[in-house]
Amino acid sequence: MAKINTRSPYYITLTATNLTQVDFDIWIYTGTKVTDRTTGSFFRLSSVAITDTVTVEIAELVSDYILSTFDGDYDCTNVWVDYRSINYIQGNAQSYTAFTTLGGFNGYGFFEDGANPQNLQSLLQSNTTILKLDDAPVNLAVDTSITTSVSFYSNNEQVYTKVIASSLESDEQIEYVTNTTNGADDFEQRVLLDGGTFEGSICLQEFADDFTIFPVDTIYIDGTNGVDVVKVNNIQECKYQPYKVTFINKFGALQDLWFFKRSNETLTTKTEDFKRNIVVNGAYDTSRHQQKVLTKNGNEKLTLNTGFYPEEYNEVFKQMQLSEDCWIEINNQTLPLNVSSSSLAFKTQLNDKLINYTIEIEFAYDTINNIR
Repeated sequence: MAKINTRSPYYITLTATNLTQVDFDIWIYTGTKVTDRTTGSFFRLSSVAITDTVTVEIAELVSDYILSTFDGDYDCTNVWVDYRSINYIQGNAQSYTAFTTLGGFNGYGFFEDGANPQNLQSLLQSNTTILKLDDAPVNLAVDTSITTSVSFYSNNEQVYTKVIASSLESDEQIEYVTNTTNGADDFEQRVLLDGGTFEGSICLQEFADDFTIFPVDTIYIDGTNGVDVVKVNNIQECKYQPYKVTFINKFGALQDLWFFKRSNETLTTKTEDFKRNIVVNGAYDTSRHQQKVLTKNGNEKLTLNTGFYPEEYNEVFKQMQLSEDCWIEINNQTLPLNVSSSSLAFKTQLNDKLINYTIEIEFAYDTINNIR
């Protein structure tokens, strides 16, 4: 099944001898493939042929129906796109063509990828090395239509294998595989194995109830197009507060990116004011404002530093910079953000030795709640 990555154009081209016009019937829907077609939105596009050929572009239409959300839970928001057409030969309508079904992803291709980019790979991210905070879960997006299993290894021993099954449900086209599966090695066991002493507490028990994180340093993703191997580096940071940014990458999947080092927070305010009359009976109170603030609000920004990353992460930072939807986790809350840095100078080990990126983000809301 072909994909439609809705942030890049998707062209449908039909050619026939003496073709004069084509009517396209398009359904965009969620739920079960084909079965829930009639519950979705219906559109008819008509196009006049030029030299026996008709071309229409539908990605922009489909993109309005993919809702990009993230509240800390890794969910798939894909849609199905079904279409069929009626060809007009010398002005005479022919029979409907068979239905074609596309999987709608909130992804894109680069110019070099050509028209109708597909991004056909099991692992829905560009990097095969992951840097994450030690004892934080790893979340890996895979395409369920071409992935068969995901296996987690630690010290060359298989810890856990997740079998991936293809699905007819739109919200199961992407599956997020993680190492927080119950039944595997837990936090207490790892403390004891490392020679530590485990002292139970209510807070620690709540943590253990929420997360059962098993160790992982290598992940194998088996699919119909081969095996992808992902190396996981667990980073310990004791001095600075690490931040996790989650964004939608070029594959239309959620991807985590950790910033381990120094961060700086700033507040920028915006003010609307006016000059008012404070005279009462020929006198005025010197404690009253002549220049009065009508409205005032602010926007907070964070400047984040990554710490040292491998060169292959240039592509990850590129995709975060191009992402329309980003979030950050702060104090157990998932908050929306926009990347305010408008340029990114790519770094290499040859030129820069150690690669650290500094990114400026701004929270995608006003500081004072003014939602009405």
